[in-house]
Amino acid sequence: MTSPTPIRGYTASKDQLLARLRRVEGQVRGIEKMVDDDRYCIDVLTQISAIQAALDKVALGLLDGHARHCMHEGAAEGRADEMASEMMAAVGRLMKRG
Repeated sequence: MTSPTPIRGYTASKDQLLARLRRVEGQVRGIEKMVDDDRYCIDVLTQISAIQAALDKVALGLLDGHARHCMHEGAAEGRADEMASEMMAAVGRLMKRG
């Protein structure tokens, strides 16, 4: 017998997140083609910036779901501090770039 799929904070918006990730994947392939075609550096960098912004939106969606669902559930189980620390560590990792 298999266990049921757990409900995650992003379960309700999973289709939207997957669609956004597929668009990001297409953008990455587009950048690969731009480099292969020897496109102007600034144009490639502009597209990289757009991808980073799109990934930030995915991350914010995941954080929103985590805060509204997972942290709520954790608090009900008496793990509010643990969940808050875990989320803040994730936010810290997201903010580090370069």
